Amino acid sequence: MVVPFDAREREALCDLLAELGPDAPTVLTPWTTRDLVAHLVLREHDHLAAPGLVVPGRWHRFADRRTAELAEGEFAALVDRLRSGPPLGFFRIGWVRGFASLNEFFVHHEDVRRANGLGLRASEPALEEALWRNVRLGSWYLARRLRGTGLELHWAGTSKTVQARRGQPAVRIAGPPGELLLYLFGRQDAAQVEVSGPASAVEAVRRAHLGM
Repeated sequence: MVVPFDAREREALCDLLAELGPDAPTVLTPWTTRDLVAHLVLREHDHLAAPGLVVPGRWHRFADRRTAELAEGEFAALVDRLRSGPPLGFFRIGWVRGFASLNEFFVHHEDVRRANGLGLRASEPALEEALWRNVRLGSWYLARRLRGTGLELHWAGTSKTVQARRGQPAVRIAGPPGELLLYLFGRQDAAQVEVSGPASAVEAVRRAHLGM
């Protein structure tokens, strides 16, 4: 049976969380692994608070409080709950798993890996294709706050390119799909990419609030 990529990333992340324990760092300073697993459990299981993960203001503060409450629970139980898979309903829909959940688990898996000195993973062509599809589908939204410059994303070593933002001057970011996705999710310092373009435009992209 073919295991979907979101399930594979979920399982690998849970294995790593169990190995590292609750107090390991993540790219999302000051979050530790305890905070990250609480965030992921809330995303799927707290239908009232979860929208606050992307909605600003009072709802976002409510989600932060609920996440902090979850993080006070037993770490191993949180990891087991996350490992059990998506609950019945929205998070079992095919396109949600292939797009939103694959993005979520891939990016957070790398948040933990890179903060703990783990190197780049070997490229898997089918996963790279799935991540490139998600780069194409999500780039405009993830770069929506970028102003005053265009943005082009290029899958290095191929002819595949997507224009995330129109405008001049333009910046070109080249790298594997997973690295491009990390960059679009605001991990500018962690993503292994090549950024080219006029210096002022490059700086604008590096400082932009990318992501959800």
